[in-house]
Amino acid sequence: MQSAEIRRRFIEFFKKRGHAVIPSASLVPENDPSVLFTTAGMQPLIPYLSGVPHPQGRRLVNVQKCVRTQDIDEVGDNTHDTFFEMLGNWSLGDYFKKEAIEWSYEFLTSKEEGLGLDPKRLYITCFEGDENAPRDTESAKIWESLGIPKNRIYFLGADDNWWSPGESGPCGPDTEMFYDLSGGMGDLSEDEFVKNTNEQKIVEVWNDVFMEYQKKDDKVTGKLAQQNVDTGAGLERLAMVMQGKDNIFDTDLFAPIMEEINKLSSMDDARAKRIIADHVRTSVFMIADGVVPSNTDRGYVLRRLLRRAVRYTDKLKMKPRSLFLIAQMFIKKYKNVYPNIDTTTEQIKKEVEEEESRFRKNLSKAYIVLSKKFPSVKPLDGTSSYGNAPDMSPIEVNGKLERGYIPPKSAITGKYLFNFYQTFGFPFELAMEEIQKIYRYLPYEIEKLKKEFNDEFKKHQNLSRAGAGQKFKGGLLDHSPQSIKYHTATHLLHKALKEVLGSHVFQKGSNITPERLRFDFSFERKMTGEERKKVEDLVNEKIKEKLPVSYEDIPIEEAEKRGALGLFEEKYGDKVRVYEIGDFSLEFCGGPHVKNTSELGHFKISKEEAVAQGIRRIKAILE
Repeated sequence: MQSAEIRRRFIEFFKKRGHAVIPSASLVPENDPSVLFTTAGMQPLIPYLSGVPHPQGRRLVNVQKCVRTQDIDEVGDNTHDTFFEMLGNWSLGDYFKKEAIEWSYEFLTSKEEGLGLDPKRLYITCFEGDENAPRDTESAKIWESLGIPKNRIYFLGADDNWWSPGESGPCGPDTEMFYDLSGGMGDLSEDEFVKNTNEQKIVEVWNDVFMEYQKKDDKVTGKLAQQNVDTGAGLERLAMVMQGKDNIFDTDLFAPIMEEINKLSSMDDARAKRIIADHVRTSVFMIADGVVPSNTDRGYVLRRLLRRAVRYTDKLKMKPRSLFLIAQMFIKKYKNVYPNIDTTTEQIKKEVEEEESRFRKNLSKAYIVLSKKFPSVKPLDGTSSYGNAPDMSPIEVNGKLERGYIPPKSAITGKYLFNFYQTFGFPFELAMEEIQKIYRYLPYEIEKLKKEFNDEFKKHQNLSRAGAGQKFKGGLLDHSPQSIKYHTATHLLHKALKEVLGSHVFQKGSNITPERLRFDFSFERKMTGEERKKVEDLVNEKIKEKLPVSYEDIPIEEAEKRGALGLFEEKYGDKVRVYEIGDFSLEFCGGPHVKNTSELGHFKISKEEAVAQGIRRIKAILE
C-alpha cells in the first residue's frame, strides 16, 4: 500500500465516524512560543484541547506536517527522520478511551477500511502510574476485550507512556501500539520486548494520548475542564510496515530520491545518503512555510540541516549544487499534497543554493585557519603545502604496539574544535579528518577529543535552552492578561503595516511574552523613521477609538470574500474562526484576545531590524 493510499484511507475512515477534516497547520507555530516548530499534530489545537470551541466541531482528523530535530544524530538509521507526517484524530471533550482504542485497532487491522495488519504481530504498552496519575488498567482491559493477550500488554513508565507538549499545557497517559516487522517474534517478556524495540525489529505504529491533566512549570496542577483524545501515527513508519520494508528510506516516500542520490554519488555510504535525503526534505518544507537560514531560532535549525547535507554530499563526492536537484524531486513528490511546496519552488531554490554557496566560502576560510595551526593541512585550492608529517613511532596501547603520534595537549582540544565549529560550521569529523593527515591520533585519543567537543556542545545547548526559556517565558500558553493584550496588538500591527508599507506585506512569525511582542513580516528594506511613526500612530489611533474585538466561525469562502488575513500562508478548514477589530482588522486566528482595544495601553515600537533576506522584525511594547 503506497503512502498516498494510507493517507486517503486514514482520512476516510475517521470521516465516516463523524470527524471533520482539517488541513495541516504551518510548521511555524502561530500561538505557541514554547517551541520553534510544530512538533505534533495536537500542537496547533492546544487552545481547543483546553476548552475553547473549535469552529469545526468536537471530532477532528488530519495529516499534520511536523519537525523534530532532537534526534538529529540518529538520522540515518532505519526509522529516524527530522520531518514527518502525523496522521491524527482528536476528540475535544467527546469520546474517550473506549472509542479511541477500538477505532485505532480497527483501522490497523481492518482489510476493508484500514491497513489490514496482522493482529497477532501487535504489542501494546500502557502507563504504569506514578505520582501524577494512576496505573492505566482501563486501557489494558479495553485491549484485552479486543483480543490482545494479557502477556502482550506491558506497563511502562512516564518516559515511554506519558505525553505532554512541554513544561506547560494539556497532558496525560498514553497507550502505544507496536508491530513485529519479522512476523516471527511471538510472545515476549517485557525485557525482550524492550530489547527488540531498541533494535528496531519491533516498531511503534500508533499512539493514543488521553489528555486529562493540566501541566504548568513541569508539574501536573490538576485536571482539564474536558477529557480529550489525541491519536497519532507516523506516515513514514506505517508505509514501512505496509510495504514490507525494514527502514523508511526504502518506502515510496524516499526510494525514488535515494535512487537519484545513488546516481549522483561516487562513494557508497548508506547512512550519508539517508542523512542527505532526510535533511533536504525537511529543508524544503521549512522554506515553503517561510523559514530562511539565519543564526538564530528556526533559521539556525534550517542552516544546520542544509550545511550538514552539504558536508555529506562532499563525503559522497557529489558535485557541488547537487542539493537542489534532490530538493526538486521532493517538490515534485509533495506538491499535490501540500500546494505551497509548488508555489514556493523559486524561494526553495534560492535559499538552498545560496546557503550551500555561503557554507562553501566558510569552508575555504576554515581550511586556511586550520592549515596555519596544523601546518600540513592544505587549503582547498591546493596552492600551498606546509611541511611534512612527523615520524609515527610505535606507542603501547592496552599492551599492544600501535603506530601513531599524539601531539602536545596544547595543539588541540575539544573546546578548540567546538569553537572552530561555531565559527566556521566545520563539523568535528571533518576537522579530525584533516588533522589526521599530519597527526595520527589513536582511537582512544579521538574518543577523548570527541567527548570534550560534545561536552562543550551540551553546555552551549543548555545555555541556548535557558535563553529560550527566558525568551519564551509565558507566551500565550498561559493566557496571561498581558500576553493576550500583546497578541491582540499584533493584529493591529499587521494591518497597520499593510496600510503604511503596502498590501504585499504579510506576517511571517510572531513571539509573545508578558514583557513584549515580536513580529516578523515580509519586507525588502529597512523601514524609515517616518514609516515607523506612521505605523505606531495608526495602531495607537485604533486603540484610542476603543474598537470592540469579536469573533465568528464562518465558512472559509465567506472569510475570503470579506478579505480576512491569513497567517503563514496556511491552508484552513471549510469553517474558520476570524477575529474582527472594529472595521479595521479581520484575521484568521484561534485567539484569545481582549474584548476592546481600550484595554491595550500605548503602543510603542522599540526596534525594527532585519531577520533574513526579505524578512524584517519589529519588537514593541505596550506602556
